[in-house]
Amino acid sequence: SRVIAVSFPDTTMQIRQLFDPESSTFSYLVWDNSTREAALIDPVQSQVHRDIQLIRELRLILKYTLETHVHADHVTGSGVLRKTLNSIVVVHEDSQTKCADVQIKGGDFIPLGTKRINVINTPGHTNSDISYLVHGAVFTGDSLLIRGCGRTDFQSGNASLLYQSVRQQLFTLPGDTLVYPGHDYQGRCCSTIAEEMAHNPRLGLDKSLDDFVDIMSNLKLAPPKHIHEALPSNLRCGISGKDSAMAVL
Repeated sequence: SRVIAVSFPDTTMQIRQLFDPESSTFSYLVWDNSTREAALIDPVQSQVHRDIQLIRELRLILKYTLETHVHADHVTGSGVLRKTLNSIVVVHEDSQTKCADVQIKGGDFIPLGTKRINVINTPGHTNSDISYLVHGAVFTGDSLLIRGCGRTDFQSGNASLLYQSVRQQLFTLPGDTLVYPGHDYQGRCCSTIAEEMAHNPRLGLDKSLDDFVDIMSNLKLAPPKHIHEALPSNLRCGISGKDSAMAVL
């Protein structure tokens, strides 16, 4: 695993980008400097010891774990982090995740210290994907990747809906908005809205809805390696079946 320090548009907010090599998943630790309140976006269970150590070293208060969607390729660390650090688990209201503390939807916001995290509804990869906007940076999960996007062939995926989400929600953000994706498989860490509008081979402005649907219909991807473990576990916030009752509120 690795931890990457990256630039952030608001100097009162800080971010650490964290990486899980097994699933090529990015997690993001975001915090308000003045209050030390933090949120961890898309935590990975196999990396919780690393994350807890970093949070304690930086003397942060982990207030939230935020999920962009119910993941099929890794088990979330949200349940373990709640039990260890008393953080609040936040998911989309349509995710069918019964273990969460707070269910949100597009248009909501999450207070973090003196700042706020705005919730953007970006379904299509699944029916309950959301992105998080924080002062000039957007955390897009699998809805928008660097020069790509998440697949749409399972978990209530819908290519037409994803196209609309990106075009009407994400591509209407300022062009210099930083894009922090949920995954990258080629070692890239960050992009911008303007870059993706110009260069994304699936969703760039030169691609019509029909083009995108055709691309997504012909990907022919194998199922995620850990889907049968990850999906049921993530509906329980990553807590094992025998302990799931402890996580249900």
